[in-house]
Amino acid sequence: MKKLQGAHLSKPIIPDLLMTPSDQGDVDLDVDFAADRGNWTGKLDFLLSCIGYCVGLGNVWRFPYRAYTNGGGAFLVPYFLMLAICGIPLFFLELSLGQFSSLGPLAVWKISPLFKGAGAAMLLIVGLVAIYYNMIIAYVLFYLFASLTSNLPWEHCGNWWNTDLCLEHRGSKDGNGALPLNLTSTVSPSEEYWSRYVLHIQGSRGIGSPGQIRWNLCLCLLLAWVIVFLCILKGVKSSGKVVYFTATFPYLILLMLLVRGVTLPGAWKGIQFYLTPQFHHLLSSKVWIEAALQIFYSLGVGFGGLLTFASYNTFHQNIYRDTFIVTLGNAITSILAGFAIFSVLGYMSQELGVPVDQVAKAGPGLAFVVYPQAMTMLPLSPFWSFLFFFMLLTLGLDSQFAFLETIVTAVTDEFPYYLRPKKAVFSGLICVAMYLMGLVLTTDGGMYWLVLLDDYSASFGLMVVVITTCLAVTRVYGIQRFCRDIHMMLGFKPGLYFRACWLFLSPATLLALLVYSIVKYQPSEYGSYRFPAWAELLGILMGLLSCLMIPAGMLVAVLREEGSLWEEPHLCC
Repeated sequence: MKKLQGAHLSKPIIPDLLMTPSDQGDVDLDVDFAADRGNWTGKLDFLLSCIGYCVGLGNVWRFPYRAYTNGGGAFLVPYFLMLAICGIPLFFLELSLGQFSSLGPLAVWKISPLFKGAGAAMLLIVGLVAIYYNMIIAYVLFYLFASLTSNLPWEHCGNWWNTDLCLEHRGSKDGNGALPLNLTSTVSPSEEYWSRYVLHIQGSRGIGSPGQIRWNLCLCLLLAWVIVFLCILKGVKSSGKVVYFTATFPYLILLMLLVRGVTLPGAWKGIQFYLTPQFHHLLSSKVWIEAALQIFYSLGVGFGGLLTFASYNTFHQNIYRDTFIVTLGNAITSILAGFAIFSVLGYMSQELGVPVDQVAKAGPGLAFVVYPQAMTMLPLSPFWSFLFFFMLLTLGLDSQFAFLETIVTAVTDEFPYYLRPKKAVFSGLICVAMYLMGLVLTTDGGMYWLVLLDDYSASFGLMVVVITTCLAVTRVYGIQRFCRDIHMMLGFKPGLYFRACWLFLSPATLLALLVYSIVKYQPSEYGSYRFPAWAELLGILMGLLSCLMIPAGMLVAVLREEGSLWEEPHLCC
């Protein structure tokens, strides 16, 4: 620090709280910090990890559904506009913060210890998401193994889990192409396979009585955590190599599914339904909100994954270029996934003789009911089913790597001398703990708990965290100082577009999203099941807890600091 203080008249001072290892000189700190911490070992490790993190399950089962319900092709107008206002600027902000500091989501708040609670809130959110996200991967593994057969088990009725309502919808048209009148009161084999065999949800009376553990799901969840642990065993050095496969192979499968889908009879019917512009929807505020939500959650901003990945970069990595590659690539992938999904749904609607909107669903309903049912209508159905679920597996694993790496990095950066030499052991303990906490999701009523976690763990709490981060960096740390830091890394300062978004447009948009989500709040539900009041309260408290960590962190920072805030201005700056 003496050298830096003596040279303050000759050159700009690097903020001592955000000095990179290469800038520390003779400062009495751990000189081998970066070497001990580790870095990406290949040029494409970081880029592919970011692509794998952002391009996940939501691109396949949420974007296409949101697009067709919010104006079809017209939805792309607010989608790309929100990408420009929120997605790209916030993505670049988080990468810049991580790369300049070479620190995780907790330690990075040395820039402003008052806001360290935002980092703790990130960890709480990403921890809750990681618990249920790996359960979804376990479901995918279950279906992947079930596809290794000559006849898919959800193709026909007559199994022990089927009821009298089960009807094989394939070929249920009469000679005039009309469906039987009682079709609406029937259930497809794929739906009963999912609900009565995989979930065994009939064994639970609700979220308050989860029932018994499903040992087949329990083993699939264990396998999912073992895969994740083995891939993050050596940190970014191992996960950075795995993503060369998991981030690229889904595109090959998606291309195969797309080519197969568009060659099916009736495919154009589904694609037309997916992309026909309905511009009158643009007059609705709901469409703009849905576009912003899709961008916000799809890019994974605020979870700490981007910040963590960037912290392992070299100081001069061109994250400006990488930002545009990842964000635009993510958007294009979502659109292509819509073609692959809706081409098959168009074929399915023609086979069943029903409108496309009656077979189109979002979320688990698409991945585990509708699309598997569509696979049974194709020749070589087990092959296409295996490809589809293998694609979902690789898409999900990349995001899960990021979630776990975020938690491990954040904690080891806080206690480097104790945990960094034992990072592999610590990672294993985290995986074991999360596996045990996720066992409730493997019970008969586990889906109720998964829905509750999905609805509340990363809802309004995540928006509050991102708004706080944006304001703390630009207003407290200072937009000029932040732009100067980026200039040191990249050789240029962010232009007016980025500064305007960081200062005004992005926080204002996120605030509007937050207000909208509160005003339009709807209780959780799963099918016809309505969650009891205590479960709703538990979910709301789950979201509030992450918000409360921010003022709690401020209180801790004040109590730890000697003197008053007025006497210690460096607490904020």
